[in-house]
Amino acid sequence: MTASFDYAVLRVVPRVERQEFVNIGVIVFCLERRFLQAKVQVDEARLHALWPALDVALIQRHADAVVRVCTGDAEGEIASLSLRERFHWLTSPRSTVIQTSAIHTGICGEDGAEAMLERLFQQLVAVE
Repeated sequence: MTASFDYAVLRVVPRVERQEFVNIGVIVFCLERRFLQAKVQVDEARLHALWPALDVALIQRHADAVVRVCTGDAEGEIASLSLRERFHWLTSPRSTVIQTSAIHTGICGEDGAEAMLERLFQQLVAVE
């Protein structure tokens, strides 16, 4: 059975005024399957290529927080919101170092939303 899903790419924009970024993760939301997960990979070398002074440990902590908010495992009010509300909070436009792409949609098939998360992560984020 197929289901529609939404996704956004998690990005680090070290110097917002330059609009250069590195993809560090993917967030996938599928209401029909009650699925909201993120997968992240913070690559220090790629980030330092854009800005050598970037605090990569801080970026990693924030990326990990996105994963925890998706699963509802973070402290605070955001993690207690519904799946839809958490997804829209995570993907709202920001002018900060960590941003998301526009929201994209798709259809996941029999293999499910988790397999789609992995495919998108491999296509858009993973360093080979």
